Amino acid sequence: MSRIVAVRGVLPGNRHAQAEITAALADVVLGDEPPGSPRRALLGRVHAAAGVETRHLALPLAAYAGISGFGEANDVFIDVGLQLGERAVRQALDAAGLEPADVDLIITTSVTGIAAPSLDARLVGRLGLRDDVKRIPIFGLGCVAGAAGIARLHDHLRGDPDGVAVLLSVELCSLTFQRDDASTSNLVGSALFGDGAAAVVMVGERRARTLEAAGAAPKVVATRSRMYPDSEHVMGWDIRDTGFRLVLAATVADVVDKYLRDDVEAFLALHGLGVGDVDTWVAHPGGPKVIEAIDRALTLPTGALDVTRASLAAIGNLSSSSVLHVLEGTLAAGRARPGSPGLLFALGPGFCSELVLLEW
Repeated sequence: MSRIVAVRGVLPGNRHAQAEITAALADVVLGDEPPGSPRRALLGRVHAAAGVETRHLALPLAAYAGISGFGEANDVFIDVGLQLGERAVRQALDAAGLEPADVDLIITTSVTGIAAPSLDARLVGRLGLRDDVKRIPIFGLGCVAGAAGIARLHDHLRGDPDGVAVLLSVELCSLTFQRDDASTSNLVGSALFGDGAAAVVMVGERRARTLEAAGAAPKVVATRSRMYPDSEHVMGWDIRDTGFRLVLAATVADVVDKYLRDDVEAFLALHGLGVGDVDTWVAHPGGPKVIEAIDRALTLPTGALDVTRASLAAIGNLSSSSVLHVLEGTLAAGRARPGSPGLLFALGPGFCSELVLLEW
């Protein structure tokens, strides 16, 4: 089994209350619609119901109105993304007691900007990674990529038990908000999504025996990927001249209701476990309706998703970075019993889910 020896989430410095963001984005998203118009009223209701209290943004609020198009937004993504990515990886490696030169593999994931050379390639020199480090940049998994990234690190480390692997997620969702787009999906996106990054350091089984930070680190026991039929339309991007236009159907919670319980039960059963045996739940905070659907589908005990709800309130939905921030918060809380099972999971475009069985 591989071990998660460090998780560190980082956030840009521009922190704003939800009401501030609502007021600022109204002009950017709705253009010249007058005060009191139905769409402005809808924007206010959607933002108020999002379960988000504060968010961190890549740019100062006033700067969003001046972004001229996709190219300029993507330049910001690369600049700010490298700053956040470097911070996250350095902090995670420091917490693990490892050096950049120890890293054998780095996987980077994002769905809010593009770069070639990829962010990981640009970070090799900045971080001091070895010139023979293996790199896997991933684009397109969206919100599920935090869980999927941990799963793919585990896959690698099963074959390299002496190895050190890093997952870096960078998501600057605010740069994708579409100007003059009053569609419901854009309004919902402008209410939920924030900016941030996170890094996870994992080590193989033999390397863990030599690393002090691995003593209390959770083990990755197994993983499972699941694609849902006829669901490509549920979530994703429409790529336009203006950038990434959000596709977000109202049926996301319905997919959770329909499939999640059976998937989780079948996965746990392979390891002699049931839903009631899981002590710790690390769930991606998709939004209030998705969190409620998870709670409902799995009939979880009161408080099981408290860290998930708190993360949504404090920083919003960070796409692939969110479940990693939730994992960091769960580890910091220190409530998991040694030897107890946990389940980390997320859902994303495809439509799909990724399940990661942990042992504390």
